[in-house]
Amino acid sequence: MAEHRSMQRAALLDAARSLLSEGGTEALTFPAMAERTGLARSSVYEYFRSRAAVVEELCEVDFPVWAAEVAAAMERAKSPEGKVEAYVRRQLALVGDRRHRAVVAISASELDAGAREKIRAAHGGLVAMIVEALGELGHAQPRLAAMLLQGVVDAAVRRIELGAAEDPSVVTDAAVAMALRGVEG
Repeated sequence: MAEHRSMQRAALLDAARSLLSEGGTEALTFPAMAERTGLARSSVYEYFRSRAAVVEELCEVDFPVWAAEVAAAMERAKSPEGKVEAYVRRQLALVGDRRHRAVVAISASELDAGAREKIRAAHGGLVAMIVEALGELGHAQPRLAAMLLQGVVDAAVRRIELGAAEDPSVVTDAAVAMALRGVEG
């Protein structure tokens, strides 16, 4: 019985990811989740009390996987500069991933305080990954620099997701250049 419930919950989360990545937060409804999973709408309420609860669980499940991929890319780098580049490139490479699209859709939505706090904490963990490398590069305020660097990454994510005129690799290269050299070139 517990395994069945676990499988149903996973199916609901997968349906939620798909809905979010296809249509944003407006598409994330319990009737749509029920339709995607073949469950009765009332059954969805047995697993989640609200859309915010779905969002919170997606953050708890998906963000650590995404962050682990960024951390692994950084670990393979041999220098602080390489770590910064890996931090930027890996996040931008994940833009097309359904988990990432869901997290971005979630971040853009109106959420309750608990869900917003979980997203803030998850992003804080991501930013914390790069602080040491920025300190090694000589930044006097590496935490502040990390937060600003994440702002560059977030802007590049939005640019890629908008389907801007530039190819995603051009946006990625520009974000890496900005991260490593600022606005000098």
